[in-house]
Amino acid sequence: QLQASGGGLAQAGGSLTLSCVVSGGPFSNYAMGWYRQPPGRGREFVASINKFGDSSWYSDSVKGRFTISRDNAKNTVYLQMTNLKPDDTARYYCGAAPRTGYTNYEKHYKLWGPGAQVTVSS
Repeated sequence: QLQASGGGLAQAGGSLTLSCVVSGGPFSNYAMGWYRQPPGRGREFVASINKFGDSSWYSDSVKGRFTISRDNAKNTVYLQMTNLKPDDTARYYCGAAPRTGYTNYEKHYKLWGPGAQVTVSS
């Protein structure tokens, strides 16, 4: 089970950090990822991190602004978002993929949380 938190309202240029806690499973066996779904659009890849936490991948739209990290002792993955833009407004979902390496292939993710809303005002 995955549960995200930390969403909310931010102004353009501001920052937010999302957290996703994984329970009921071997968190350290999963690569983790963040996806988002903007209003009226499909879900899109944001970032992914390998199961060790030492390698990650980002979409071009967030590279240099967002940072994904994980704490395997706390069964938690984070998404630190800085320099937020109105286009970052979306519902953000964390996913768990039973593999070693990071991935932007949505079908690799077998577990999903209910998401957290992020709204960025201009």
